Amino acid sequence: MVKPVEPEWGALAGDGPLSPAEIDAQARALLAQMTLAEKIKQMSGDRSFLFGGIKMARAYNAEPVPAGENHRLGIPGIRFTDGPRGVVMYHSTCFPVAMARGASWDVELEARIGDAIGVEARAQGANYFGGVCINLLRHPAWGRAQETYGEDPHHLGEMGAALVRGVQRHIMACIKHYACNSIERSRFKVNVVVDERTLHEVYLPHFRRCVEAGAASVMSAYNRVNGEYCSHNHRLLTGILRDEWGFDGFVLSDFVFAVRDAKAAALAGLDVEMPFPRHYGRRLERLVRTGEVPEAVVDAAVLRILRQKLRFSRIGEPGRYTQDVVAGPAHRALAREVAEKSAVLLKNDPVAGKPLLPIGPEVRKIALLGRLAATANLGDAGSSAVHPPQVVTPLEGLRRRSPGPRPAPPPW
Repeated sequence: MVKPVEPEWGALAGDGPLSPAEIDAQARALLAQMTLAEKIKQMSGDRSFLFGGIKMARAYNAEPVPAGENHRLGIPGIRFTDGPRGVVMYHSTCFPVAMARGASWDVELEARIGDAIGVEARAQGANYFGGVCINLLRHPAWGRAQETYGEDPHHLGEMGAALVRGVQRHIMACIKHYACNSIERSRFKVNVVVDERTLHEVYLPHFRRCVEAGAASVMSAYNRVNGEYCSHNHRLLTGILRDEWGFDGFVLSDFVFAVRDAKAAALAGLDVEMPFPRHYGRRLERLVRTGEVPEAVVDAAVLRILRQKLRFSRIGEPGRYTQDVVAGPAHRALAREVAEKSAVLLKNDPVAGKPLLPIGPEVRKIALLGRLAATANLGDAGSSAVHPPQVVTPLEGLRRRSPGPRPAPPPW
């Protein structure tokens, strides 16, 4: 556990939500006080390439990943934490994977999960949740299938919007990975060729639904769409997202390898390069000074970032952000409720004249097959890994419920 670090807004601190007009006015006032270097610093992670790379290699997202902090003007940074099955930092509550939650078809339950995640993230010093994964599951080799809800755009949109609503009671939510990201091993180079109708009817409706729900941020994917990398894709980031859908939040890149060219990314509408300035930073500043990237492009990006920071500076329920809530009894009970409601019973054939389930006291022996019976299996070990303080395996759970003597442990 760590002591939470609440954002400090200096002279802009206050109580009560800000109106859109107040947010815009304060954002423009801050922008007017910034040097070019300070503006560009808003547009990337705060760690250096070397230091940030070492930190990530040791433990991905073990603490909030900072971006765009400005001490002179009292502007807090984005403090990123990942998901979607809980807060990946420290020892947080691990909820069932999104694929299981999708099987519940319960949007209100998903909003409650979002609320719990938002509380735990903020209690541990984060103000940004990068875990609203709504990619449409299409390719059987996509290694992150468990991170998304399913294969239907409407289903994805409704569940994702519910998670956004819950999380954003407390912190910023990010929807990802925009767009057409459904393959893992070639994700850094694959070019998804898609016609306009398929793009808008299959691959984008769920993103639009989450934008309509008020999502603060969108993460651009690694892959290309119709020849352009998503982080350089003006059609996706500006033409569709902002011009067609009216998105007023900011776009943040997937980590490390999503940006390949500072000029192309800035002109396309990418606002933040994460988790460090590999292409932005000094390179972007030189491009502005030489006239290759208009300063107005930087100003527009910084305004989008500042507006969301200001919007969420007055959102929250401070009395709930305590250390005892993290993986506490209420959230553990919610995780169990979600697991129960996510289970899908496909068959319940009769045995000795009556259905097998629910298992009654007359059943004296149950066979658990496979190594996962006694393994803490919470999902994959990638960027969505959550590390709860305690895990109950299927074997341990059945032992606790068994009325008889406990069997011998398995031989493995």
